[in-house]
Amino acid sequence: MQDLNNKTVVVTGGNSGIGKSIATAFHHHGAKLAIFGRDQQKLNDVAEELQDRVMTVQGDIAKLPDIDKLHQQVGETYGKIDVLVVNAGIADNRKIDMVDEQQFDAIMNVNVKGAYFTVQKAVPFLNDNASIILISSMACHGGWPGTSVYSASKAAVSILAKSFSADLIDRGIRVNAISPGFTDTPIFKDRSIIPKATQLVPLKRFADPEEIAEAAVFLARSTYIVGIDMLIDGGLSTIRPAFRD
Repeated sequence: MQDLNNKTVVVTGGNSGIGKSIATAFHHHGAKLAIFGRDQQKLNDVAEELQDRVMTVQGDIAKLPDIDKLHQQVGETYGKIDVLVVNAGIADNRKIDMVDEQQFDAIMNVNVKGAYFTVQKAVPFLNDNASIILISSMACHGGWPGTSVYSASKAAVSILAKSFSADLIDRGIRVNAISPGFTDTPIFKDRSIIPKATQLVPLKRFADPEEIAEAAVFLARSTYIVGIDMLIDGGLSTIRPAFRD
């Protein structure tokens, strides 16, 4: 297992939710952090909370010049990148007859284009044998009402873990994905849906974001895991309910 002490870890969307927990977990393992996000105040809050070995870069992952700025500033401050966690993403659930071009483009620009070029533009800045972790979603492992665009975007992210691995394996760079299920983060603004959603999960609870974060740490340290999509959803996608008389 690779030691993360003093390694350089970049986390996009690291200012809240799962991304913040991932950044915090790597920090606890001794890594130097670069956190990228759109909200400067939230970035400042995370940096103040972690206190040391952390830099922040404000920007929008859907804008390629902002991705360039991220990698350039990380390179100037820390040098080469050891772990890149591509977490930034958005969701907006609508059934097929309510989807318009603006919504489609917004989701694809962040979740697919943003993820793709974050990795592509990182390649010159990555150490050999680096780890890349793409945050996908349980939503791409089955059909859910109102998630056609979001699920398609995350399916693209999951397959990129395999395709990027094939492109980068000669440098020993490993790319893997994580597909979280229901996770207790601020994205669930309507808390009333949580009890009903919980009943769908075989474990009968949402994941803590720290559980997703430790999976990211595990993948970063596991030097023989390449091109997988780790599904972390409490059994929702794999365990079927029993028939009742």
